[in-house]
Amino acid sequence: MAPAFVGYRPGVIADIVGLHARYYARHFGFGVQFETLVASELAAFVAAHDPDEDLFLNAVDGDTLCGSIVIDHTVAAHRDGAKLRWFIVGDTQRGTGLGRALMARAMAFCDAHAYAPVTLTTFAGLDAARHLYEDFGFKLVKEDPIDRWHGGVGEQTFSRPAI
Repeated sequence: MAPAFVGYRPGVIADIVGLHARYYARHFGFGVQFETLVASELAAFVAAHDPDEDLFLNAVDGDTLCGSIVIDHTVAAHRDGAKLRWFIVGDTQRGTGLGRALMARAMAFCDAHAYAPVTLTTFAGLDAARHLYEDFGFKLVKEDPIDRWHGGVGEQTFSRPAI
Protein backbone atom coordinates (compact mmCIF):
# COMPACT_ATOMS: atom_id res chain seq x y z
CA MET A 1 0.00 0.00 0.00
CA ALA A 2 1.27 3.49 -0.84
CA PRO A 3 1.87 5.92 2.01
CA ALA A 4 -0.82 8.49 2.82
CA PHE A 5 0.01 12.20 2.74
CA VAL A 6 -0.83 14.09 5.94
CA GLY A 7 0.07 17.28 7.76
CA TYR A 8 0.73 17.49 11.46
CA ARG A 9 -0.02 14.53 13.69
CA PRO A 10 1.23 13.88 17.23
CA GLY A 11 4.79 12.57 17.24
CA VAL A 12 5.67 13.69 13.71
CA ILE A 13 8.23 16.27 14.84
CA ALA A 14 10.19 13.58 16.71
CA ASP A 15 9.82 11.22 13.75
CA ILE A 16 11.22 13.78 11.29
CA VAL A 17 14.11 14.63 13.59
CA GLY A 18 14.79 10.92 14.06
CA LEU A 19 14.90 10.22 10.31
CA HIS A 20 17.36 13.08 9.81
CA ALA A 21 19.51 12.24 12.84
CA ARG A 22 19.87 8.55 11.99
CA TYR A 23 20.49 9.04 8.27
CA TYR A 24 23.05 11.82 8.60
CA ALA A 25 24.85 10.16 11.52
CA ARG A 26 25.15 6.87 9.63
CA HIS A 27 26.24 8.35 6.30
CA PHE A 28 28.07 11.55 7.26
CA GLY A 29 28.95 11.31 10.95
CA PHE A 30 26.69 14.17 12.05
CA GLY A 31 25.99 14.22 15.77
CA VAL A 32 24.19 16.00 18.56
CA GLN A 33 24.74 19.51 17.19
CA PHE A 34 23.00 18.59 13.93
CA GLU A 35 20.15 16.75 15.64
CA THR A 36 19.43 19.60 18.05
CA LEU A 37 19.61 22.15 15.22
CA VAL A 38 17.02 20.18 13.21
CA ALA A 39 14.85 19.72 16.30
CA SER A 40 14.88 23.37 17.34
CA GLU A 41 14.32 24.81 13.86
CA LEU A 42 11.61 22.28 12.98
CA ALA A 43 9.81 22.85 16.29
CA ALA A 44 9.87 26.61 15.72
CA PHE A 45 8.48 26.13 12.22
CA VAL A 46 5.64 23.83 13.30
CA ALA A 47 4.67 26.14 16.18
CA ALA A 48 4.52 29.25 13.99
CA HIS A 49 3.63 28.07 10.50
CA ASP A 50 0.55 29.22 8.66
CA PRO A 51 -1.16 26.29 6.87
CA ASP A 52 -2.46 28.69 4.22
CA GLU A 53 1.07 29.86 3.35
CA ASP A 54 3.30 26.94 4.34
CA LEU A 55 3.31 23.28 3.38
CA PHE A 56 4.00 20.70 6.09
CA LEU A 57 3.65 17.42 4.22
CA ASN A 58 4.38 13.99 5.62
CA ALA A 59 4.05 10.56 4.04
CA VAL A 60 2.91 7.91 6.51
CA ASP A 61 2.18 4.21 6.43
CA GLY A 62 0.04 3.60 9.48
CA ASP A 63 2.06 4.98 12.39
CA THR A 64 5.35 5.01 10.45
CA LEU A 65 6.73 8.18 8.92
CA CYS A 66 8.04 7.37 5.44
CA GLY A 67 9.07 10.84 4.32
CA SER A 68 8.62 14.55 4.85
CA ILE A 69 8.97 17.88 3.06
CA VAL A 70 8.33 21.47 4.11
CA ILE A 71 7.76 24.66 2.17
CA ASP A 72 8.49 27.47 4.60
CA HIS A 73 7.15 30.87 3.64
CA THR A 74 6.13 32.21 7.06
CA VAL A 75 8.93 31.41 9.50
CA ALA A 76 11.83 31.89 7.11
CA ALA A 77 10.30 35.25 6.08
CA HIS A 78 10.96 34.67 2.38
CA ARG A 79 8.16 37.00 1.38
CA ASP A 80 9.17 36.95 -2.28
CA GLY A 81 9.57 33.19 -2.29
CA ALA A 82 9.90 30.26 0.02
CA LYS A 83 12.40 27.79 1.39
CA LEU A 84 12.29 24.04 0.92
CA ARG A 85 13.30 22.39 4.20
CA TRP A 86 13.45 19.02 5.99
CA PHE A 87 13.06 16.93 2.87
CA ILE A 88 13.81 13.31 3.66
CA VAL A 89 12.65 9.84 2.71
CA GLY A 90 13.08 6.90 5.07
CA ASP A 91 15.45 4.05 4.24
CA THR A 92 12.72 1.57 3.30
CA GLN A 93 11.09 4.04 0.88
CA ARG A 94 14.18 5.25 -0.99
CA GLY A 95 13.99 4.36 -4.67
CA THR A 96 10.21 3.90 -4.65
CA GLY A 97 9.33 7.29 -6.13
CA LEU A 98 8.15 8.71 -2.81
CA GLY A 99 10.74 11.50 -2.88
CA ARG A 100 9.60 12.51 -6.35
CA ALA A 101 5.95 12.43 -5.20
CA LEU A 102 6.73 14.64 -2.19
CA MET A 103 8.72 17.05 -4.36
CA ALA A 104 5.95 17.20 -6.98
CA ARG A 105 3.37 18.10 -4.35
CA ALA A 106 5.68 20.70 -2.81
CA MET A 107 6.46 22.36 -6.14
CA ALA A 108 2.76 22.35 -7.10
CA PHE A 109 2.08 24.14 -3.80
CA CYS A 110 4.79 26.70 -4.59
CA ASP A 111 3.45 27.24 -8.10
CA ALA A 112 -0.12 27.64 -6.83
CA HIS A 113 1.10 30.31 -4.38
CA ALA A 114 3.42 31.93 -6.95
CA TYR A 115 6.42 31.42 -4.64
CA ALA A 116 9.58 32.29 -6.50
CA PRO A 117 12.32 31.82 -5.98
CA VAL A 118 12.19 28.63 -3.96
CA THR A 119 15.55 28.02 -2.31
CA LEU A 120 17.08 25.13 -0.43
CA THR A 121 20.33 24.60 1.41
CA THR A 122 22.19 21.30 1.27
CA PHE A 123 25.72 20.01 0.79
CA ALA A 124 27.75 18.10 -1.80
CA GLY A 125 27.50 14.33 -1.75
CA LEU A 126 23.72 13.94 -1.75
CA ASP A 127 23.71 12.99 -5.42
CA ALA A 128 20.23 11.41 -5.66
CA ALA A 129 18.67 14.44 -3.96
CA ARG A 130 20.59 16.84 -6.20
CA HIS A 131 19.39 14.99 -9.30
CA LEU A 132 15.80 15.30 -8.06
CA TYR A 133 16.23 19.01 -7.28
CA GLU A 134 17.57 19.63 -10.77
CA ASP A 135 14.70 17.64 -12.32
CA PHE A 136 12.34 20.14 -10.66
CA GLY A 137 14.18 23.21 -11.97
CA PHE A 138 16.58 23.98 -9.12
CA LYS A 139 20.03 25.30 -10.02
CA LEU A 140 23.12 25.53 -7.84
CA VAL A 141 23.61 29.26 -7.14
CA LYS A 142 26.10 29.36 -4.28
CA GLU A 143 28.69 27.27 -2.49
CA ASP A 144 30.03 28.26 0.91
CA PRO A 145 32.54 26.51 3.18
CA ILE A 146 30.40 27.29 6.25
CA ASP A 147 29.54 24.13 8.22
CA ARG A 148 26.37 24.95 10.09
CA TRP A 149 25.49 21.25 10.43
CA HIS A 150 28.75 20.41 12.22
CA GLY A 151 29.48 17.47 9.96
CA GLY A 152 32.56 18.68 8.10
CA VAL A 153 30.64 19.74 4.98
CA GLY A 154 30.14 23.08 3.26
CA GLU A 155 26.80 24.49 2.22
CA GLN A 156 25.30 24.56 -1.25
CA THR A 157 22.34 26.78 -2.06
CA PHE A 158 19.96 25.84 -4.86
CA SER A 159 17.26 28.08 -6.27
CA ARG A 160 14.21 27.46 -8.43
CA PRO A 161 12.90 30.53 -10.27
CA ALA A 162 9.28 31.00 -11.24
CA ILE A 163 8.14 28.27 -13.59
